[in-house]
Amino acid sequence: MKALVIASLALLSSCSVSAAETDLIKQGEYLARAGDCVACHTAKGGKPFAGGLPMETPIGVIYSTNITPDTTGLGDYSFEDFDKAVRHGVAKNGSTLYPAMPYPSYARVSDSDMQALYAYFMKGVEPVAQANKDSDIPWPLSMRWPLAAWRWMFAPTVQEHPAQAAVDPVVSRGAYLVEGLGHCGACHTPRALTMQEKALSATDGNAFLSGSAPLEGWIAKSLRGDHKDGLGSWSEEQLVQFLKTGRSDRSAVFGGMSDVVVHSMQYMSQEDLTAIARYLKSLPAVDPKDQPHQYDKQVAEALWKGDDSKPGASVYIDNCAACHRTDGHGYTRVFPALAGNPVLQTADATSLINIVLNGGTLPATHTAPSTFTMPAFAWRLSDQEVADVVSFVRGSWGNKGAPVKASDVADLRKSDRRPPSGDDLGQVTQKH
Repeated sequence: MKALVIASLALLSSCSVSAAETDLIKQGEYLARAGDCVACHTAKGGKPFAGGLPMETPIGVIYSTNITPDTTGLGDYSFEDFDKAVRHGVAKNGSTLYPAMPYPSYARVSDSDMQALYAYFMKGVEPVAQANKDSDIPWPLSMRWPLAAWRWMFAPTVQEHPAQAAVDPVVSRGAYLVEGLGHCGACHTPRALTMQEKALSATDGNAFLSGSAPLEGWIAKSLRGDHKDGLGSWSEEQLVQFLKTGRSDRSAVFGGMSDVVVHSMQYMSQEDLTAIARYLKSLPAVDPKDQPHQYDKQVAEALWKGDDSKPGASVYIDNCAACHRTDGHGYTRVFPALAGNPVLQTADATSLINIVLNGGTLPATHTAPSTFTMPAFAWRLSDQEVADVVSFVRGSWGNKGAPVKASDVADLRKSDRRPPSGDDLGQVTQKH
């Protein structure tokens, strides 16, 4: 009888440990979604987390690594090895990782969340035997030792970041997600000549999340409180809707942000999405003179009367007005509004030129299953016509974006490596 009791207790203990481990793996899966690990560590058409995705850098192309639990990936990684790579930027062999791996942001991730991530990648991910690819960076730029110096100078010290008692706990949670696992600053914060982010958190100054330079044909827009080119005109509810569905009443996702919504944001809890939105809305404007958008109806009235004499107006009528309307208001959660759209008013018009040239597809999500496609116009519009229509929408309906030149369009068209095609509708939508 005593032996039976002991065996029963042992069995119960085993079940509880197994249940706890299952919960930890599930938590790790959620965190991996929050960090959007799959987006970088999965090549187009490849197995999840097996790596091989090419990523452009100013010095050449690097390829993401295999992070499945196979021996070609993380199979022989201890937790300490995993932690050094993720939060410290140091590979198992002791070399420094390229900062395309956002370990300066991941330095903020808590110890408990790191344990959950490790459990997921070691026991919740299918192993894939796929060797890592060497970078295409030429020697001597391919030498790793300068990266160690870069890490020493610019990567923050790993430490816990407890919530501050004086701060709204929802905002504190949002800061943890945005500045840490979400690594939003990796795209949305400008970088110095030495390629480090100019700020890693809101406490580092107004550069944090103030928008990036062009990369792969896109601009990651400002997420600060400016009305003109930031989130000043967005409500918290609109932001939550956008992050969850890829669309709001007046906007739609595009570019690399499409992957973030599809692979990451749509899976996050309503509480975490609200925390992210509330934190972003707490960031002040960069421009102290920033004012809300004031709609100007002059262009809409002129187009309604058939006056398309303004440069770019006739191109807009022929190619854009059916979806975005002559008043620039678009159609709710289908075709984005152009009037007051902060993407149209950034200092650099690269994203807008890109989406006119290459088109875009609004991706489907679990709660917004409809897909809408904007066709590519590269094959039917000249550089001057694209410049005219882009300048037209940047300066109409109260928008304050500067005009662009045909040479700006030509430069972006030349840098696009995709073969031109009248059937190419583009698979890139509106990022950030």
